[in-house]
Amino acid sequence: MTTAYHAKYFAWELTRRRRGDDVDRISQSLFDASVDLNPHQIDAALFALRNPLTKGVVLADEVGLGKTIEAALVLCQYWAERRRRLLVICPAALRKQWSTELAEKFHLPTQILDARTWKNLQQGGVYNPLDQSQISILSLNFAARIADKLRTIPWDLAVIDEAHKLRNAHRESHQTGQAIKKGLAGCRKLLLTATPLQNSLLELYGLSTVIDEHLFGDAVSFRAQYMRGEGDSSALRRRLNEFVTRTLRRQVLEYVRYTERKPITIPFTPGADEQRLYDLVSAYLQREETYGFPVQQRHLIALVLRKLLASSTQAVINTLETIHGRLVTLLAGKTLEDDWLEQFIASEDIDDERADQPIDQAAEAPADYPDQKKPDPEIDPVILRGEIAELEHYITLARSIKEDEKSHALLKALQTGFAHMMEMNAPRKAVIFTESRRTQDYLARFLEAHGYAGKVVTFSGTNNSPTITGIYQRWLKEHAGSDRITGSPAVDKRTAIIDHFRDKGEILVATEAAAEGVNLQFCALVVNYDLPWNPQRVEQRIGRCHRYGQAFDVVVINFLNQRNAADRRVLELLSEKFHLFDGVFGASDEILGRIESGVDFEKRIAAIYDTCRTPEAIETAFAALQSELEASIESRMRETEQKLLEHFDADIHELLKIKRKRAEESLDRIARLFWLLTRYILAGKATFDHETLSFRLASSPCHGAPTGEYQLIRKGDGTSDTARLYRLSHPLGEYVLDHGRRLDTPQARLRFDLSGHPYKVSVLEGLEAKAGWLELNLLELHSFEKEEHLVFTALTDNGELLDQDACARLFGLDATTATENPATAPDNLAETAQRQIEATLARALDENDQYFQREREKLEHWADDQILAAEQALQDTKSRLKDTKRRARLAEQVEEQKALQEEIRTLERRQRRQRQAIFDVEDEIESKRDQLIDALERRLKQKTLVHFLFRIRWELV
Repeated sequence: MTTAYHAKYFAWELTRRRRGDDVDRISQSLFDASVDLNPHQIDAALFALRNPLTKGVVLADEVGLGKTIEAALVLCQYWAERRRRLLVICPAALRKQWSTELAEKFHLPTQILDARTWKNLQQGGVYNPLDQSQISILSLNFAARIADKLRTIPWDLAVIDEAHKLRNAHRESHQTGQAIKKGLAGCRKLLLTATPLQNSLLELYGLSTVIDEHLFGDAVSFRAQYMRGEGDSSALRRRLNEFVTRTLRRQVLEYVRYTERKPITIPFTPGADEQRLYDLVSAYLQREETYGFPVQQRHLIALVLRKLLASSTQAVINTLETIHGRLVTLLAGKTLEDDWLEQFIASEDIDDERADQPIDQAAEAPADYPDQKKPDPEIDPVILRGEIAELEHYITLARSIKEDEKSHALLKALQTGFAHMMEMNAPRKAVIFTESRRTQDYLARFLEAHGYAGKVVTFSGTNNSPTITGIYQRWLKEHAGSDRITGSPAVDKRTAIIDHFRDKGEILVATEAAAEGVNLQFCALVVNYDLPWNPQRVEQRIGRCHRYGQAFDVVVINFLNQRNAADRRVLELLSEKFHLFDGVFGASDEILGRIESGVDFEKRIAAIYDTCRTPEAIETAFAALQSELEASIESRMRETEQKLLEHFDADIHELLKIKRKRAEESLDRIARLFWLLTRYILAGKATFDHETLSFRLASSPCHGAPTGEYQLIRKGDGTSDTARLYRLSHPLGEYVLDHGRRLDTPQARLRFDLSGHPYKVSVLEGLEAKAGWLELNLLELHSFEKEEHLVFTALTDNGELLDQDACARLFGLDATTATENPATAPDNLAETAQRQIEATLARALDENDQYFQREREKLEHWADDQILAAEQALQDTKSRLKDTKRRARLAEQVEEQKALQEEIRTLERRQRRQRQAIFDVEDEIESKRDQLIDALERRLKQKTLVHFLFRIRWELV
């Protein structure tokens, strides 16, 4: 049986703060995660935790390998270690995905902060919305805007997703990067990007400055060392290895199975009225002067309306009515709402990234567009009435179109797609993506009326239809009392919809909201009813189904409007140049990363639609764009990337296998200790089922732990829909751990049952004496980070010292506590315990000294870089002086020679100043380096505490 001494040891072993990059360091996080983790993800998380002195790292795994999971594992470990000032900064479109992943897979509380929620929280009495006991998730733009407020929080860790967007952060002109750097100065950072190197080595330098200004010198010395001629790539690789890790998809094929993508194109021909409506509205959008939209927002609104034109007539009707309403308001002389644009976009559930445009670009008009800063034109009532009449004509025409030809093509597409599903024995399920909520509603009604009644479910940003409410209420009833219910209606509705689609539905009609944070690997048919012009959005959509865990090839269906030359060329670009729809991996990260950003590409497409009025002009513009793309996505940086960032270790597969085995062993041990501890602490309050590792709590001992059924979280095994997942971070789990650590454990005699143990324990069976004394102490070391070591000291009666492993195995046996008091412990037990503690401390300090030496070496390199920059400036001046003297000798005219002589005098004065300055620079840099090293040495000086846990007389029987 488990004794109080077992339980106390188990509780401390489960919760103690570990160090370095050993798998045991993240055992708590691995155990609590509701996801099967792959060894490369564990390896990346440990890399991020390896050195307590680094100010951050870059996790640069290729697309599709789970960088979000890797970062979440690190966040979870920080949370378990009670370091809970945590921040996630990501593109606006990924905020929901982060929140969902952290909540569902790691049971971490989150809040998404933007300008609106910030204002609402402050109005609700929250002084600083960032200072909350949950992980804050911000967009890149919003983080930059509140950089001053970020600086007020001593963040334990900040995760920056899609970090390549900050690759120019070293430039003063990059306002977003500069603001985020200042807001997170001194904070430990975790940067995520599949494309750390896209167009220039200087991008690696830019990313390094986001982490730590002392990883390299300045841009001048970086160029001089690594970008001139051949450059010293081996030296750069050594320095990068300290803070960048990258795993490739081909390295993990042994344990991550990828299926393929199979593209299908469905052509359709719009009806005469549909085409006429398209042509009329398109011509209206191409006008330079209209009253329909504010001048500064004209191109964004035109872009949205063009997307709706390609989506459905129903979507166009509502948008035209919105614009018509604006014109009528203007004619009446009334004031328009300030947030007209925001309402316009929200009405369609369109998640356009320009609504969260980086502050670097906020004041800039796109190069492809005319000046957007000019004021709205003065209103001419006659022209305005004419425009209103035009809009009324468009609306009348649109209302006369009852069903789009494209929606009938959808029926054919579904029939074709489901035939492929049948051939593969895949589930008969399809997800249809549209960019418009109006189109979504239209398609749901259309499909219900054409053979799919009762089989269609919708998913949008609001999810507030009566049908969805019914699904949600039934789901709540079905899962009452289980951890499936989070208490957040938004999250629970999303889960209810996906569960309904998986278990009962055939078709999910979704807006872009479903492209974020929703996992649909049980579905293998993706239909792009509307095709976004942003290739990253297309990849994100397909990635909902084509992901880790997908058992079948994924069929991707697109539509081709045979009367629209521009639409045809967009589809060609996305399929033939970006390879989004075929192959094992879809779009490669090199291609997606090297187009600058999806929004920029989308702007270029929109500009073509806006300015080209003939098929010939469209063809010419797309040919030019394609030529630019081919230049920008060529593999000129691929060889450099391989040389600098990829593993060359031939045994990488074997190393990852070992890592996986260690993790599995650690998880098994954690589960066993936690289960035994729980049975001891909750004895009398719960009934336990050892076969299913579940228990029924009859009496709750703490807040947040209702009575009912609980099941220990287990990797790869299903759990009961009626049970709550029981994990270390659950309120009940934290109660058990806390009470276990504080158990009363006076000196006692314990009889360990070795003969009745089901497995052979050689290390104990070989002992000459089967009795002795044991003491357990906790060594707490405060140095670069807090770390805790459990130190066993055990002696047999004949003086033999047991090692730490033997002591741990001793507590793997059942035991009983004897009633009689033990004799007095031998005099040498306390002395031996002190030697054991000192030896453990010495080993820990040796490891800390290694961290210190690596950080010292980094600072030495930084100082050398800085001095090199000063010397390089002098060398450049010398070269210019030499060239100027040569030109002066060859000058044929007096005036030219006089000008060159003046330039020579100027360069000579600069050369003298630079020679003198080099000594000053050396002194300044070396002084700063010494200050930084002194600060490190002060952190190295440790404080140690020893906590006595218990002492026992032990016997083996």
